Amino acid sequence: MFKKTMLLIAALLIVANSVAQQRSVGISPWGAEDEIGRLNLITPESTSAILSRISGGKVYDLSVDYFIGMPSWQAAGDPHYRIWMTHTPRGSVIDDPLNVGKSVNKHVSYTGAAVSMYTHMGTHIDALNHFGLNGEIWNGYRADEYLGDQGWQVAGVENIPPIIARGVLIDIPAAKGIDMLPAGYRVTRQDIIETVASQQIELHPGDVVLIRTGRMQDYQNTQKYMSNPPGMGLDAAQYLVEVAGAMIVGADNLSFEAFPAELETDYVPVHTYLLSQQGSPIIELIDLEGLSQDRVFEFAFIGGPIKFKGADAAPIRPLAIPF
Repeated sequence: MFKKTMLLIAALLIVANSVAQQRSVGISPWGAEDEIGRLNLITPESTSAILSRISGGKVYDLSVDYFIGMPSWQAAGDPHYRIWMTHTPRGSVIDDPLNVGKSVNKHVSYTGAAVSMYTHMGTHIDALNHFGLNGEIWNGYRADEYLGDQGWQVAGVENIPPIIARGVLIDIPAAKGIDMLPAGYRVTRQDIIETVASQQIELHPGDVVLIRTGRMQDYQNTQKYMSNPPGMGLDAAQYLVEVAGAMIVGADNLSFEAFPAELETDYVPVHTYLLSQQGSPIIELIDLEGLSQDRVFEFAFIGGPIKFKGADAAPIRPLAIPF
C-alpha cells in the first residue's frame, strides 16, 4: 500500500511539474498591438472620477531616497547606485570648463552631477517586458523579434501612461497586530481577504493595490532590509487580479515576492504571472509607512515613471492623496 501511495504521489508531482512547464504568456484582450496590458483600464472617465474625489489636505510621497549604499538587487550581479560630481564650485574655479575666467567662476557657483544605476532600484515600476516565459513577453511578443541592442521595441517603460487610479493600502502587519511581517513570510490570499475586511474597505476593478509588509522600516539599513524579506505569494497575486480585478500590484519590499519560489520551474513565479500572463505592472520599494500611521486605506494614486525608451523598469514618484 505504501509503495502504491508513493508511486501515486510521484505521478502527481510529474503532472504538476508538467503543468508548470506549460505556462505561457497571456494574449491581450485589448488587441494584437497592446503593450500596456491592464493599464488599459485607465480611461478619461476613470481618471475624472478619481480626481473628483480628492479632498485636498495632506499629500503622501510614496517614494524612497536614492543614496550610495542603498538597498538594491545584487543576486544577479547588477550594479549599485552611484552618484558623482561632474562640476563643483571649487573645481570650476580651477578647471574653468566653460572658459569664462576665474573671477566669473568665483562669482557663479556651478554644481553638476551624474548617476548610474540598475533600472530596478528605489521606488520603481516594472514594465511588462521585465519577465516573460519561453522567450516571449506579454501579448506574445518574442525577444528574437523585438529585443535589439537599444532595448525592447515593444512594451518598454516609456509606454506606461500617467497613472491616475484608486489606490488601496492593504496593511497586513497592522491587521495582525504586529509592526512587521516575519522574515520570509509569504502573503496569502487569506491574508488579503482578512486585512481588507478588518480595514472595512472593498477592492474594485482597476485599483492600484499596495501591500505593506512593514519591511520599509529597515530601508536605511541595507543589510536588514535585504535579508530574507517577506513578500507576495502566487495565490495572493492570483486573487488580487483574477477575483478583485487589480490593475497594478505593489509592495514595500524589493524582491516583491517571497522566496524560495513556489514553482520548481520558475524562480520568480509571481513576477511572471503578473507581468507576462496577466499584463499587470508591479511597483516595488514603495514607502507605505505614512499611510499606515495615519490609517489611510484608500486614496487617489498619481504617478508616472521616467520614460527610459525600451527599458524594463524605471523610477516612479507616486503620490497618494486621500479622498
